[in-house]
Amino acid sequence: MSALGCAAQTTASVTTSWGVIAEPSLPTLVCKTLLATQTPVNGSLDAVDANPANSAPDTAQIQQALDNCPAGQAVHLVKGGAGQSGFLMGPINLKSGVTLWIDSGVTLFASRNPADYDNGVGACGTATANSTPSCNALIRLDHVTHSGIVGGGVIDGRGGSLLTSGPNAGRRSWWDVAYQTKTSNVNQQNPRLLNANGGGSFVLYGVAFENAPNFHIALDAMDGVIAWGIKILSPSLVYSKPGYACPKGTTPDQVTPATCFTPDTVKNTDGFDPGESSHVLLAYSYVSDGDDHVAVKAGSGAGSHDLMFAHNHLYYGHGLSIGSETNTGVSNVAVEDLSVDGYDSPNGVGIRIKSDASRGGVVSAVSYQDICMRNVHEPMAFDAFYSAAKGKSYPWFKGITINGFHDTGSVSYGGGELVFAAYAKYPLQISMQNVQFDGEQPTLAMKGHNGSPSQLPANTDFSFGPTPVSFAGNLETKQGTGDVVTNSVNASSSPVDCSDAFVPMSSVLSDSPI
Repeated sequence: MSALGCAAQTTASVTTSWGVIAEPSLPTLVCKTLLATQTPVNGSLDAVDANPANSAPDTAQIQQALDNCPAGQAVHLVKGGAGQSGFLMGPINLKSGVTLWIDSGVTLFASRNPADYDNGVGACGTATANSTPSCNALIRLDHVTHSGIVGGGVIDGRGGSLLTSGPNAGRRSWWDVAYQTKTSNVNQQNPRLLNANGGGSFVLYGVAFENAPNFHIALDAMDGVIAWGIKILSPSLVYSKPGYACPKGTTPDQVTPATCFTPDTVKNTDGFDPGESSHVLLAYSYVSDGDDHVAVKAGSGAGSHDLMFAHNHLYYGHGLSIGSETNTGVSNVAVEDLSVDGYDSPNGVGIRIKSDASRGGVVSAVSYQDICMRNVHEPMAFDAFYSAAKGKSYPWFKGITINGFHDTGSVSYGGGELVFAAYAKYPLQISMQNVQFDGEQPTLAMKGHNGSPSQLPANTDFSFGPTPVSFAGNLETKQGTGDVVTNSVNASSSPVDCSDAFVPMSSVLSDSPI
């Protein structure tokens, strides 16, 4: 499927359970071309909008162009006549049938004035004891169909720039506000970059989403999403140093306001989160952030089903995850040709399914194939005791298969740590073949947490073979915990070829620190 006005190319395609998806292409019909009005300095517009009265000068013209655009056409954002490359705006709404095209070399900068996002609660840009959301997203879609955001440009949420109004004006950035949740029992009131609710046939193609104050892309109750060739990055070089080598005393855990950020200090900056959604494809994309790379959720509605994640590269982050909300079920998820380079972050995760007794449900028919990892602290985590929350909505992870997984090791963590924890009545059912760790084998998490059995692995039905699982012997010693280990390895296999799997993110985003 593709947005109206976008003719499908035939140069690349991905075969999913619901059909063959062709690579999208740029629009052929443009209703309005808008020229950039701002000139960034070293990738920043902070010198332009220090006065909150000048926080979003381009909002009206962009929204008007979208509102007046006929279905099947696009609003095209391009550089100005004198080389201007930036737009500065507050929240906008997309409508059905219309595509927003951000040209290569153009950046759409988000306002850093919390008043522009406030939804009426009056607390946007602060950390509150009340969890009621207070901010609208920068880009909103409400039951929109046949729409999209495409092009080689950037949407920059400016998470590390100081806020310009409210109690935190000149005192904290969005990310400083978010870090308060690590030091106090409060809730951050920060906006997402993109939030879609309902609708479908939505295309994201080529665009970079950077420096989100909160989640980068949140998709709820959507049917039909293609995200192809997108990039997600937090933080960029504007707010950090090459290699994330922030000087001592500059990060949010050490000083407020912070002047340098790392992925481990930009909290809740999830990358791509489809919730209660179906027929979702994320392909040929790159994600590095401060929370989940991907988080498939199913907290309400009809749950999530038929999702494909193919040919993606992940870096810093908490994994390609399912959960933690799985109440209404997640099924038919395929992960193929995935590379994860975790840079030895203490919070780095590879593949993960997580839930707890307050929001658990059935997660089934999840397959992982041709996975390459290195420098990942926790390469695999399947945890039904993700939090200490209580309830009777017990998680059940079943029909999980891993066929082709190669971890080349970690400088800091060796083979890393694996987590397998489930309830006795709802055992984890997982089969593996050709799962190989080079050198030092992974550590099997030994100690339960959040009410799980005291010894792990717990309540897990393992099935191995016919090709090798390099750490299978370690699992066989754990059968006293009530787990079932079926070791039927009777064939040899070469590890998944990872020789070309890992590429620097700076090769696709010039402002990436890695």
